[in-house]
Amino acid sequence: MTKGSISAVRRLLAVTVAFTAAAALAACGSDASSDSAGDPTLVLYNAQHEEVGQAWADGFTATTGIKVEVRNGSDFELANQIVAEGAASPADVFITENSPAMSLVSSKDLFSPVDAATKGQVPAQYASSKGDWVGVAARATVFVYNTDQVTEAQLPTSILDLAKPEWKGRFGISPSGADFQAIVSAVYALKGDAEGAAWLQGVKDNAKIYRGNSTIMKAANSGEVPGGVIYHYYWYGDQADGGANSAKTKLAFLGNQDPGAFVSVSGGGVLKSSRHQAEAQQLLAYMTGAEGQKMLADSKALEYTVGNGVAANPALKPLAELGAPTVDLNTLNGPKIVEEMQRVGLL
Repeated sequence: MTKGSISAVRRLLAVTVAFTAAAALAACGSDASSDSAGDPTLVLYNAQHEEVGQAWADGFTATTGIKVEVRNGSDFELANQIVAEGAASPADVFITENSPAMSLVSSKDLFSPVDAATKGQVPAQYASSKGDWVGVAARATVFVYNTDQVTEAQLPTSILDLAKPEWKGRFGISPSGADFQAIVSAVYALKGDAEGAAWLQGVKDNAKIYRGNSTIMKAANSGEVPGGVIYHYYWYGDQADGGANSAKTKLAFLGNQDPGAFVSVSGGGVLKSSRHQAEAQQLLAYMTGAEGQKMLADSKALEYTVGNGVAANPALKPLAELGAPTVDLNTLNGPKIVEEMQRVGLL
């Protein structure tokens, strides 16, 4: 190679290195300017009701100026997506309808610790014992029943009664939904694997299968089935809209720390992979704080508030009167319960 050729190659390499370095600096500068401006766009993986997640996102943006992109999905759809994405997940914050999906992500150590001030906004029974996520809302397990077909004296006194022969063909469940799966998780956590498995087999043998809580309520209202296991807000929501699908029904709150009085906690946590930790913690603090919880109480979702000092919608039976059992939320093993339900043929 001639001296002229060597010089030309050296000039080309120098230009290439300079261009690459400039491009890298420009990219770093772009990221830094976004962060230094204090208003990055957060990504919220929302498995809660779409309107609830969007309302919180909009309220947070109005309060802080920080934009939030909401990506909606179901509990385990998004939880499994986060696990698959790992450190590459674009999500900053994850919220759910039920806590087993939160427990799955927690078990993979993918959440950051919740800020102490935020933990202080939510009673300990509505938060992860590991301190890596907190409750943002709650829903109560209830038995909806047709008052023409079931008297109060004939109601089950425990959710465990539904596995007995006298309830064969007389109640509905929605096994494909995360709601019922969370309830099954609570039975296993409170009664142990052996009793839980025996109960689940009895429920499989006795129950009529529906898809969705609203469908169960409508079936009870029409007399197609005397009763069913649902969450409270479906009934309250229909009553608020005139009661067309619930007029002939009432709710039985089983109480007495029974597994059938289980209060399912909707969780919220900040992902370790988030590049905007401070802002993501702010969003979680907003949802669990006074403004976010008041927004939930005033919404049509009719879920229970869990933030300290913020009462739920007055139409609801007070949370303190439900007689709910105490459950370590991180013991609610969603994947295990799915396997158990598949084993008995409910999934």
